[in-house]
Amino acid sequence: MLRIAMLGAGRVGQVHARSISEHPDAELVWVCDPIEAAATALASKYGAQWSLDPEDAFADPSIDAVVIGTPTNTHIEMLRRAVDADKRVLLEKPIDLDLAKIDAAWAEIQHRAPFVMLGFCRRFDPSFQEVKERVAKGEIGMVRALRITSRDPQPPLAAYLSVSGGMFKDMTIHDFDMARYQLGDIVEVQAMGSDNGLDDFREAKDHAQAIIVMRAASGALATIVNSRTCAYGYDQRLEVYGDLGSLEAGNWTPTTVRANTATETEAAGPILGFFLERYMPAFKAEFDEFVRAVTEEREPAVGFADGRAALVLAEAANESVATGRVVRVG
Repeated sequence: MLRIAMLGAGRVGQVHARSISEHPDAELVWVCDPIEAAATALASKYGAQWSLDPEDAFADPSIDAVVIGTPTNTHIEMLRRAVDADKRVLLEKPIDLDLAKIDAAWAEIQHRAPFVMLGFCRRFDPSFQEVKERVAKGEIGMVRALRITSRDPQPPLAAYLSVSGGMFKDMTIHDFDMARYQLGDIVEVQAMGSDNGLDDFREAKDHAQAIIVMRAASGALATIVNSRTCAYGYDQRLEVYGDLGSLEAGNWTPTTVRANTATETEAAGPILGFFLERYMPAFKAEFDEFVRAVTEEREPAVGFADGRAALVLAEAANESVATGRVVRVG
């Protein structure tokens, strides 16, 4: 039984706490959050201890691993402290907003051979996994293109935009990782963004929507279409196109019921509202991979280097927007 401490009791912490509590080989022991109401509420829900100070979890010798779901600007500090305490780590994305800080942190901890898994849960989405597996079997031949669509239903608050690091590091980073998951290494990035004339995005110098075009080392092309708003819900789609055909993973609806009448065909209910509904199965599968990798004493399916690589693509996209040029990625 893996004994777990959850660091952070916010939205993503609540998702991870549910995954931990429902796993047969894990136990949620600590919930740590500086906001007492959040810590106590989540801890009491799952019968765990709570603390305002993560040091209580780091100092507990019975704790095998920590899940870090604290704000991004605390990730590296939490990671260092967890590794120093000899805990296995599941770290939410991004590692940090600054590549130099990421590299410095790794230089500091790598001698301990730390176990660090990155929280790119979409790699564990059953539909996206099936696409990758069928591509690997040669079903659609040589892959020529990848299309990723990712649109949020509502924009974040202005206060969050100011500290998020920008669309590419906060939102698109999942899509950058998915592109690498499906295509392998990316070597070129070109991006365009728009604030859609909205004051909050203009003041934050951020994008309300963006389109990114990339080239993989294999020669395959990829497009990522992002929007911070979407009138019809949480739009999450993916298509891989090859010489022999294509494979597509579409949006999820609450049921598979479709209506056919004189005025509409294949009419479905609204797509799922946000990531909590859409990716809960993926979060559970991600945590299961974490438990199995720890138990089997092997590297996790997605690690620290993958988190760094996704941020490299985010920085390349920012550079492309600023310069109007294609950016080569080493």
